[in-house]
Amino acid sequence: MPQQTKHTPMMQQYLAIKKQYPHAYLFYRLGDFYELFFQDAVEVSRLLELTLTSRNKNAEEQIPMCGVPHHSAKGYIDNLIEMGYKVAICEQVEDPKTAKGMVKREVVQVITPGTVMQSKTVDAKENNYLVAIESLPDGIGLAYADLTTGEIKVTRLKDQEALFNEIHSLNCKEVIVKPGESLEIQEILKSKWSIALSHPLDTSLTHSLTHLMASLNDEEIKSVLDLLLHYLSTTQMRSLDHLQEVEVYQTDHFLVYGQEARRNLELSKSLRDGSKKGTLLWLVDESKTAMGGRMLRSWLEKPLIQKSKINERLDSVESLINHFFERNDLQDVLKKIYDLERLAGRTAFGSVNARDLIQLKESLKQIPHLISIIERLNSEGNWDRYIEKLDPIDDVRDLIEEAIEEEPPLSTTDGDIIKYGYHKQLDKYKEAMTDGKQWMAALEQQEREATGIKNLKIGFNKVFGYYIEISKANIQRLDQNRYERKQTLANAERYSTPELKEKEALILEAEEKSKSLEYKLFTEVRNQVKLQIDRLQALAKTVAEIDAVQSFATVSEEYNYVRPQFSEESQDVYIEKGRHPVVEKVMGQQSYVPNDVDLTGETDVLLITGPNMSGKSTFMRQLALTIIMAQMGCFVPAHKAVLPIFDQLFTRIGAMDDLIGGQSTFMVEMTETNQALKHATSKSLLLFDEIGRGTATYDGMALAEAIIEHVHDTIKAKTLFSTHYHELTVLEERLPGLKNVHVGAVEEEGNLVFLHQMLPGPADKSYGVQVAKLAGLPHDLLERAEHILHELEQKEENLFETDDSSVKEKKPSVVNETSSMEQLNLFGELSEKEYEALEQLKSMNVMNTTPFEALQLLNELQTKLNKG
Repeated sequence: MPQQTKHTPMMQQYLAIKKQYPHAYLFYRLGDFYELFFQDAVEVSRLLELTLTSRNKNAEEQIPMCGVPHHSAKGYIDNLIEMGYKVAICEQVEDPKTAKGMVKREVVQVITPGTVMQSKTVDAKENNYLVAIESLPDGIGLAYADLTTGEIKVTRLKDQEALFNEIHSLNCKEVIVKPGESLEIQEILKSKWSIALSHPLDTSLTHSLTHLMASLNDEEIKSVLDLLLHYLSTTQMRSLDHLQEVEVYQTDHFLVYGQEARRNLELSKSLRDGSKKGTLLWLVDESKTAMGGRMLRSWLEKPLIQKSKINERLDSVESLINHFFERNDLQDVLKKIYDLERLAGRTAFGSVNARDLIQLKESLKQIPHLISIIERLNSEGNWDRYIEKLDPIDDVRDLIEEAIEEEPPLSTTDGDIIKYGYHKQLDKYKEAMTDGKQWMAALEQQEREATGIKNLKIGFNKVFGYYIEISKANIQRLDQNRYERKQTLANAERYSTPELKEKEALILEAEEKSKSLEYKLFTEVRNQVKLQIDRLQALAKTVAEIDAVQSFATVSEEYNYVRPQFSEESQDVYIEKGRHPVVEKVMGQQSYVPNDVDLTGETDVLLITGPNMSGKSTFMRQLALTIIMAQMGCFVPAHKAVLPIFDQLFTRIGAMDDLIGGQSTFMVEMTETNQALKHATSKSLLLFDEIGRGTATYDGMALAEAIIEHVHDTIKAKTLFSTHYHELTVLEERLPGLKNVHVGAVEEEGNLVFLHQMLPGPADKSYGVQVAKLAGLPHDLLERAEHILHELEQKEENLFETDDSSVKEKKPSVVNETSSMEQLNLFGELSEKEYEALEQLKSMNVMNTTPFEALQLLNELQTKLNKG
């Protein structure tokens, strides 16, 4: 920062405050503007496209400066926060009229990406989580909070992989770390994921939120929570009474899936453009409230693994499906309920306005209707648990009804908020104002008659108060001794009278006192509502659950889903006519070809072959989405579904480089495969698509076979494994838990037709050239490819041709079509060892030998011959 030999008192104050907040842009209040200086001004003027000026223009070292009007600053601040920056708001904390010397200023709030309460950056149906992490002796502590709703949770994670997976699932924008935290973790969060990193502002300060941790006994977990709560307290600098008691959770109490599964299955973000459209969340979200939308997202991120809880949700979904009219009534009521969670949060935070309170009142008015509808459903679906929690909070509703005008202004300080009849003294002020204005109207009519000037009028402005205005054309008709001259305009003169001044004083005094009293009464009402925050948050959670359940029911009925049945003890998976829910929604139910999934009895692995574009990946994804939907508590896209409850879901689908991390497609593939093999159990679901394709053919086949064997023999997890290595299909003969299936395709008049139907057994060929034809490759290129393919197939067929005295090998030329194909005698006189090797080679069944077995045999033969 530029140094000057001497600064003005104001700049000295600015520099002292800025020193406390070096990592935030300081919005320093000067009159009606927020000003920024030095490097802050240079950077913000560029980011927000503001005009950069300077202070002390005549000095040798000018101070860069830019500013925004205080009344429109919110939009500029929102833009900076959306870019990932932090803003410190510095206000005047004493009245300039009474201040002696420099007006005192202080930072009253630090706004960061994770602490935004209300702006365009906060999506109504998404949480805005602030995360804190801290390394522990045997793992990593993670705590998170949503300041807008008051939710706080904490967990202990075993390693960095689990940490990154949890942070990814939370979709957070800011993470708090202590300065000594792992540099590797910090670098990945900042550079790879573009998450804002923050450090404790002042660890010597204490906070008043320790009561939220009262029920926790784990001191190590308390440490990371303390880091989170300290940061909230020191940045927000106000009441945080809406923060809820901390909830401890364990990630393995839910279906676990990693960031690669979340990405590959497109659960909440599309691979194409990162939007919600085309995702599972897009499909199941028929919620009518913002709270319900957030609840659905949380259920998607953490599906259940307790059968009783899953069935509890399914019971409610089934009940609503069976009661169409009640469900419609329920939806109509839910549409009228605003975001109770965030309204409660803003009330406690002190940022709620009168219109927010009206929204709260209107929402509470709907709760009796909600109870009435649910009572009609109560014969089934376990609705008792909801009725017990639906508190109408009549006292809050009645208070707002009595106190707040139905259509109040946005401002809380300009009056017209409190209803007439709520407070006697306020009523007197309002009557005085009304009487005064009526007196003004009567005076205007009286003076028009007395002077004969028909366009005489009485007006008001903030500088000159009330005045009598007469146009210049009528001044000669006026008795000059009648009024006192007050102001001269180009086309008129303005006057006053002793009576007008007296009445003006009464009206302005009433207005000033009225506004002051109204604001005081409004804050009293707000504080009374604030006392019921716990009840409001409990009600909001119940309404959100009801909304999420009705969303499942709506989707399930619309797309003809069925209730899944859960296996009692076995891990059998049987799905009859299953569909991919998102693809079906896009294509239409009549177009989608359903398929069965049979992983029952001894079968743990389905080896899937078939051409590209035929639907292998869709088949795999639809099983994963069916499992997730079932364990969320939703009906599933099938005619019948009998499922186990899975503990983890792993996917290795699609080719993707990690350029920032320095990993090739094949390295990413192997890393993701390793994670699955390392963590999967017999109760997990594995989806492997084209493992080994990123390296040489024999390497790839060897790896693929070894992985299949490991999954089959050691992990015994339910697995779908798709491949183009047709040689792997012989594994069915020696692995009892593996079955071959393939996606049907036929050639009609030289064109490939996909059946999208899963059939038993292996595919006969890959149809690669035909798929290339569908993609529109040049005709002459395709003809050449077919010719080369034919030669390669002939080479494979004629690789080993023998007679009684020798072995002959054809040597085809793939590059030059005219080269000779003559047979060459490769062996002269054979030694005994050579003859034994040859006999062993002749007896080998090439077509029923796996790549790995072939490599072992070749190594054995080479060793034998070398010794000979």
